[in-house]
Amino acid sequence: MSKGLPKRSEDYSLWYNELVKKADLAENSPVRGCMVIKPYGYSIWEKMQAQLDKMFKETGHSNAYFPLFIPKSFLSKEASHVEGFAKECAVVTHYRLKNAEDGSGIIVDPDAKLEEELIVRPTSETVIWSTYKNWIQSYRDLPLLVNQWANVVRWEMRTRLFLRTTEFLWQEGHTAHATSKEAMEETIQMMNVYAQFAEEYMAVPVVKGKKTENERFAGADETFCIEAMMQDGKALQAGTSHFLGQNFAKAFDVKFATKEGGLEYVWGTSWGVSTRLMGALIMAHSDDNGLVLPPKLAPIQVVIIPIYRGEAELELISVKAKEIMADLRKVGISVKYDDRDTQKPGWKFAEYELKGVPVRIGLGPRDLENGTIEIARRDNLTKETFELASQPIATKISNLLDQIQDGIFKKAIDFRASVTTEVNSWEEFKKVLNDTGGFVSAHWDGTSETEEKIKELTKATIRCIPLDRKEEAGTCVLTGNPSSGRVYFAKAY
Repeated sequence: MSKGLPKRSEDYSLWYNELVKKADLAENSPVRGCMVIKPYGYSIWEKMQAQLDKMFKETGHSNAYFPLFIPKSFLSKEASHVEGFAKECAVVTHYRLKNAEDGSGIIVDPDAKLEEELIVRPTSETVIWSTYKNWIQSYRDLPLLVNQWANVVRWEMRTRLFLRTTEFLWQEGHTAHATSKEAMEETIQMMNVYAQFAEEYMAVPVVKGKKTENERFAGADETFCIEAMMQDGKALQAGTSHFLGQNFAKAFDVKFATKEGGLEYVWGTSWGVSTRLMGALIMAHSDDNGLVLPPKLAPIQVVIIPIYRGEAELELISVKAKEIMADLRKVGISVKYDDRDTQKPGWKFAEYELKGVPVRIGLGPRDLENGTIEIARRDNLTKETFELASQPIATKISNLLDQIQDGIFKKAIDFRASVTTEVNSWEEFKKVLNDTGGFVSAHWDGTSETEEKIKELTKATIRCIPLDRKEEAGTCVLTGNPSSGRVYFAKAY
């Protein structure tokens, strides 16, 4: 097959969009700004979802589901929250359609206006905390650890598949605690869960940090995040975890009876990741030949392709291929045997390369005679001839998948290190941003005004205040004012 992908070095944005479409991950929908996630793309999301769900449950969380619609008055109860989301809200004003009297088609029935408009959820804090008021009465009801898998709508003007769409899929955790300390521990724990998932499963190294006040979630006292670096030198926020303090508890009057007999507001958190992770996965690893998927998230880890002439050869090859397939499946490796007679082997090789399948096995008549197979790796495009009698095939492939997973992660770490630069002057700051991109580690005086000015001048934002940063006296890269430590700046998605 002809891939027809642009080169990353020539047009990274076009390369990304074309890869998403040609690899059958997603496409634009008839609704402007929304996407259709195709079966292959959704199968990757399902693997992400399954692993994250397992990690959430291992940390004591349970899944629930809350309404898609939120009464407008609910958003008004937490001032900074409504201010943060007001411009992105889709609003339902009527509940019925009817045929136009002139026969021109369907119109909104003007007599079916809602008494109170409903907001299509941009996030669920308000409707969930309204519910928690009924669920929480006593310290015995705490902590309340709930997660929701759902879709949300944030009205976007400029959209890009997976990275920024009007409707997207995500999970949102919402927890309630008896003390500030417990809520903060939960917030940090979930940031660490996200970091572990990103690094161990997505093979994407991340920086753990805290957002500045300007970048903080609307309605939170603190926002923690994981920041990833893409191959074009732009950062991507890969997950956030918010310490809500008592803001939503006070807005919705959620109190609990303490052990001592008092009455106090509970402490809250919320945290989430979305299908934006799909964009991170694509941009962190893929190349000019197509997707490069880490084996732990690849829907098909191994594909076996027969190379034959005529039905008699195919029959013999199929017997061996099915033996190999059975051995691999016994150890939990997902494998596909592609014996379609509608496409030639070369076409299939290109297709699975484009789709990022980590390992390809080629099997022909000569291999049957010699007791060998050809193994091709997607990550580095190398091939080897493997003697089946030398080692159990399941052991060989299991070890190879581990090597590929580790290799992809190391390559991403090395790339991030190559585009992480410490600077000490404004001229150096601008030069690095323009020439190299990546993370720029620089002193900042801690003021919102300076942060906004740097963004205005360079389009770079403070991605985070790294949690592991050294406290060191310095001078702000723009103003020369005193600074207590470095932060990470970058241009970002």
